[in-house]
Amino acid sequence: MQALLDTIAAITTLPTDASRLFHGRGGLSPGCEHLSLDFYPPVWLLTSFQPLAEDELARVGEALAARWAQIAPAPDQPLNWLFQQRDEVRATNRLMAGSVPEPHVVSENGTRFLVHLPHGLNHGLFLDMAEGRRWVRDWARQHRGGQVLNLFAYTCAFSAVALQGGAATVLNFDMARGPLAIGKRNHDLNDLKHGASYLPHDIFNSWGKITRSGPYDLVIMDPPSYQKGSFVADKDYARLIRRLPDLLAPDGHALLCLNAPRFGPDFLHHLVQTEAPSLTFVERLANPATFADIAPERALKVMVYRQDGGA
Repeated sequence: MQALLDTIAAITTLPTDASRLFHGRGGLSPGCEHLSLDFYPPVWLLTSFQPLAEDELARVGEALAARWAQIAPAPDQPLNWLFQQRDEVRATNRLMAGSVPEPHVVSENGTRFLVHLPHGLNHGLFLDMAEGRRWVRDWARQHRGGQVLNLFAYTCAFSAVALQGGAATVLNFDMARGPLAIGKRNHDLNDLKHGASYLPHDIFNSWGKITRSGPYDLVIMDPPSYQKGSFVADKDYARLIRRLPDLLAPDGHALLCLNAPRFGPDFLHHLVQTEAPSLTFVERLANPATFADIAPERALKVMVYRQDGGA
């Protein structure tokens, strides 16, 4: 894990936003492909996709402590760090030093979000989607008063930045009530009192309600790549995309997201060409620099399409 230790030793200033510092999964640090290091101020999170020995954890702890002694905001501020050992479907989280704030609120480009590090697989904010959220805020600034549909909304981060940018309404759909409740709290944190709806429904059983509330100026689709009993990308993404022509207003945009290494950008391109040929490809958003990947086609795909304007 020398590349990780070298990265820690080279940190000179603390990021003020929640950020990734080391992305071994990108394959650019051979031997460290199972490791990542994130900073959710004021807590460090080390994640491993394979077991780590106690002496390996101790080396990371020593490296963090040594660097923290140099860059801590205040001499008496303790080092807080957790270790998460995980695979694609489960995780074990362990507090290694210090404590975790409750509630734990972090920021990104001026927007505040609740996160929850000590428990569960995910943390409430996907750091690799930062450029997607930036694009949505910028889109909303350029299309003030737009209507947005946010499918697989999770904790509604896209919704918060859309309303901050000037969107009039955002409909947030997700099967899970818990993340939607956190989403509402995220809006409250940012003093966003109006415009957002939180709908705990199975999307595939809710098309009537979704369609009646449209058309939408922006549709965001950010499904899991695989969630047993809910969504499997290779068979279910087509069912989403074929709905887009009826959901989108003329010249409306679609933001299609997929974080499945086995599918490249051509997977989404083919589905759009087949299921929604009235949409035109605009661009693929670059992922944050800290998520650089040796094989970009395997990394997170965030793709922008536009509905033809019609007559």
